[in-house]
Amino acid sequence: MLPILAGAAALGVGVATFEFVPAEAEPTHSSALHWGACPTEAPAPQQCAKLEVPLDYGASKGRTINIEVSRIPAAKPEKRRGVLFVNGGGPSSSLDVPSAISGLLPADVRDSYDLVAFDPRGIAHSTPINCGRDADELVRDEQFEVLSFPGGDGSIDANVAYAKRMAKQCAANSGDLLPHLTTANVARDMDQIRRALGERTVSYYGISWGTYLGSIYRELFPKTVARMVLDSSVDPNERGYDDFRLFNVAMEDRWPDLAGFAVANKDTVRLGGTMERVRANYLALTAKLDRHPVSLPGTKAPINGNLVRLFTWQLSYSDASMLATKESPVPILAQLWRAAVDVAAGKATDADRTFLEGLTNDFVAKGTLPGVPQDNLYSVGWAISCGDKAWPRHIETYARNTAVDRGRFPLTAGAPANIAPCSAWATRPSDPEPKVEPIGKRNVLIVQNHRDPATPLSAAQGMRRAMGSDAILVDVNAGGHGVLIHPTPNACAINAVDKFLTSGKLPSRSKSCG
Repeated sequence: MLPILAGAAALGVGVATFEFVPAEAEPTHSSALHWGACPTEAPAPQQCAKLEVPLDYGASKGRTINIEVSRIPAAKPEKRRGVLFVNGGGPSSSLDVPSAISGLLPADVRDSYDLVAFDPRGIAHSTPINCGRDADELVRDEQFEVLSFPGGDGSIDANVAYAKRMAKQCAANSGDLLPHLTTANVARDMDQIRRALGERTVSYYGISWGTYLGSIYRELFPKTVARMVLDSSVDPNERGYDDFRLFNVAMEDRWPDLAGFAVANKDTVRLGGTMERVRANYLALTAKLDRHPVSLPGTKAPINGNLVRLFTWQLSYSDASMLATKESPVPILAQLWRAAVDVAAGKATDADRTFLEGLTNDFVAKGTLPGVPQDNLYSVGWAISCGDKAWPRHIETYARNTAVDRGRFPLTAGAPANIAPCSAWATRPSDPEPKVEPIGKRNVLIVQNHRDPATPLSAAQGMRRAMGSDAILVDVNAGGHGVLIHPTPNACAINAVDKFLTSGKLPSRSKSCG
């Protein structure tokens, strides 16, 4: 996922309304959006505006909601080709993605496209949902939020209680919004933005969940897509609960990179001098902390095996966590593992305590935005997954699958198979998800790292199969989540993205980049 810049107090921005018009009557140059300052700290030249859209697209004259939209105009107006929608995944706030991604895009792309993004409905500055949890509750729920880790003994009792409580609180606080929080509706909102911009066609770059959003947009509005780049793709045929279970395979794919890092830094990490010893010692370490969790002064969450698993997985998203910097001479992943080893041995140093305090306490702080309900960015991912596809309702299903996956995939300890709020969600999807299929236009480039801890290579291959000959897959012999945002971008893949977005030329066939 792309980084989200810190938000600021909301500033007054004009609200644009939109009336449905047939395609042939769409404006081609004028904009119905009134641009001004953004409700975040994103610097100029990023601008923002609000757009009213229907809450329910089946009742367009009913209640409306606001969508916050952002843009950075093309760097060279004389070369302007059009609009490139950008989405940073999640689902999460994407409002500041134009600022975050601008410096990562090839210069030719930046010169020729307006970068346009938006907070999807229900998220951050776009009529956000609120599930009624404060900071203390978020800290308590820390090990259930992104992945729902079972207890150290494999019990899912606490997870069941969390799932039921979350579902109940979300329904009580945002029940009117929940039935309409779907990827398909976000795609419909995106088309409202396209119309308000006066563009007949748009191009698109999306990462992670943003690949699914892009693929659904393309299915619903096939005539409006010029070029589409999908980075770190989900599998459109593995949805809901099945989608989450792919985290098991993804983390196993990524592990050799992490183990190799531990070997290369064996004196700092102290997990062993071979790949085999590192895995054995890491699993023994997390198991020991499961049995004997440690509470440290200043940390709001216990230091246990699940905390180490959670942050190991999150840090594995980027090779940056394995790089020394001026600010952090010891790479962050090495600090985590070294601190865990010390804590488990009863030898925590002041440096260990300071690091773990910052890591655990920042988990909530970094996931909140000023002026937005505190739990919004943590709750909305569940809400959209629940709205897209119904999850199993029987607790026994989750208990059985969690127990099986704890044995098969010990790195994630059964968490991806565990129960989640969608099991008790107050609403069920009213319509089936649009099916991703070929539309007869060869205009999609999929780029994918081989060892992605969130969306495995097999998922990108699934997207490629679903789109058939419409899409080309360029896979990269690298680890981490995101090809474009990799700390050392692969020139072969980036050149393919550059050439496609600027000239429309795709590689003749799918290929691998070394």
